[in-house]
Amino acid sequence: MSTEQPPAVVRRGTNLDRVGGFNDSVVLDAIRRADQLLSRVELAAATGLSGQAISNITRRLLDAGLVREAGRQKNAGLGKPRTLLELEPTGQYAVGVHLDPAVVTVVVLDLTGEIVARRRAETEVVAAYAQHSPPPRETTAPSRDDPDALISGIAAMVEEVITEAGAPRDRIVGLGIAAPGPIDVERGAVVDPPNLTAWHRVPLRDALRDRTGLPVLLDKDVTAAASAEKWAGGPNGRGSFVFFYLGTGIGAGLVIADEVVRGTSGNVGEIGHVIVDPDGPLCFCGRRGCVGETSQPRYLVQQAVHSGFIARGINLDDRHAVDVAFAELCATAADQPGAAREIVTALAGRIAKVVEDIANLLDLERVVFGGPHWDRLAPFFGDSIRETLRERFLVRSVHPFDVAGTALGADVGAVGAASLVLDHTFSPNPSVLLLGPPESAPSGSRPAPGVNTAG
Repeated sequence: MSTEQPPAVVRRGTNLDRVGGFNDSVVLDAIRRADQLLSRVELAAATGLSGQAISNITRRLLDAGLVREAGRQKNAGLGKPRTLLELEPTGQYAVGVHLDPAVVTVVVLDLTGEIVARRRAETEVVAAYAQHSPPPRETTAPSRDDPDALISGIAAMVEEVITEAGAPRDRIVGLGIAAPGPIDVERGAVVDPPNLTAWHRVPLRDALRDRTGLPVLLDKDVTAAASAEKWAGGPNGRGSFVFFYLGTGIGAGLVIADEVVRGTSGNVGEIGHVIVDPDGPLCFCGRRGCVGETSQPRYLVQQAVHSGFIARGINLDDRHAVDVAFAELCATAADQPGAAREIVTALAGRIAKVVEDIANLLDLERVVFGGPHWDRLAPFFGDSIRETLRERFLVRSVHPFDVAGTALGADVGAVGAASLVLDHTFSPNPSVLLLGPPESAPSGSRPAPGVNTAG
């Protein structure tokens, strides 16, 4: 793997007064992305803004409690020491919710992207959350497909995590939701995801806004995960990469030249129907061998049953039982050769083929694997898969193609959802200067004090 990492990209500001809010975001983003603490002089050099503009902007950010002074830097010459600046972690918070068909994760991030509180529970448990406090460990009446029950449970979960974080309500800038696609970004709705059968155009964004009173943003889970990697993933989140999501379903989040790619309708990443095995299982789309179908834990457990590794009689429609069996399959495959390892190794090969095609099509720098199942599958994406992907990368003589696992763990979807809020609120977006707020912005959303206000 290449050890060289691209430098953080800092947007350039403009010295026109009319875009002061944009410049505030440029400076805040420069402070956030810097590899070391910066002084006002260094911020001026990095952003292209004048010394006077930097002085005015940093004063606003300090007054708003978004930035703090962090000591002084001695100069090599005779000038006075320069004051260094860093983000104030408690300046603002964001809540992130990841709705996977099997599990719900809620996190609260501070301004630096650090998790200050989190909670994770199976969807069946969350659906009963609002009616039980504390929630039951098990429920004999699974209702994860009941949108209203699950949304109420998520809202209750959000309130408890905010309380646990100790975050003042007026410093929470919003709530981000990472949901399985397809989604309708304009209406804030989840539209018939394959693994949530009752979710037909469910207005998830507005429902959670009404229940929590917070501004809400909705995005696809894979896009949110890519946003998390861009925001808090360090070197893995720079440049151009694909985030390959491994969960109840699979998907691909894209970042090109440090910009998250969403597509015309916000549904980039639907790669589940790429055919990797023409003789494989029948997919709900009517074709055989789609990578999404052949990556499902249900299918892999079914293969294990047929091989004799797992005893017959398991209910493949029982999500919890399948998850337990899938965990056993992965653990055995990692420990010893045999049928279990063959099943999971073949899965890794199918996924590598899809990654190869995406990387060559888009001329990417790396793939970052993550999602709820990544920890279990990581041992099977070692040297063999890495070497295969490098050899099949068609422009390897120009630049390398790297393979990495997310540094953000199983919470990457929820971290990504909260990162959407931080990114929307604080990161410089030149299109705002011409178009105003994006149509997908939630009603009731407001700019952060001292950041998205002009002047």
